Amino acid sequence: MPASNFVARLEESLLGHWLTPGQRQFVRFLFVGALNTGVGYGFFVLFVLMKLGPNISLTLATGLGVLFNYMTTGRLVFAARGLGRLPFFVAVYGLTFLLNLWSLHFLLSSGFSPILAQAILLPLMVVLNFALNKIFVFRPARLS
Repeated sequence: MPASNFVARLEESLLGHWLTPGQRQFVRFLFVGALNTGVGYGFFVLFVLMKLGPNISLTLATGLGVLFNYMTTGRLVFAARGLGRLPFFVAVYGLTFLLNLWSLHFLLSSGFSPILAQAILLPLMVVLNFALNKIFVFRPARLS
């Protein structure tokens, strides 16, 4: 059984009676976002521990996380298939990456360690990414 079918059946059996479709989408976002955040942060920590430095670590973690995140967010949260929206997804990630990088530098110059600074920034970046993806990348097609 494909993962998306398993998730849909699990979601319906656990949440279908209590939540509206929009609320279930938000719950899916929370779970998929936690998975994506864990994968991205895991890459970041791994690269920092490899002594690559915070800038290179953030760049590599973001780059590796983008494709993983596109597939999981697109399929499991927004029910989107294919790679047609990938350029918009990458643009959103580019924007949030630059904001993340600037914010990371600010926190580092304020005395935070790289790992703690990125842990502080993660919730903000997750919420910003969801909002931008919902509005600009995975928005439903408009009816004429």
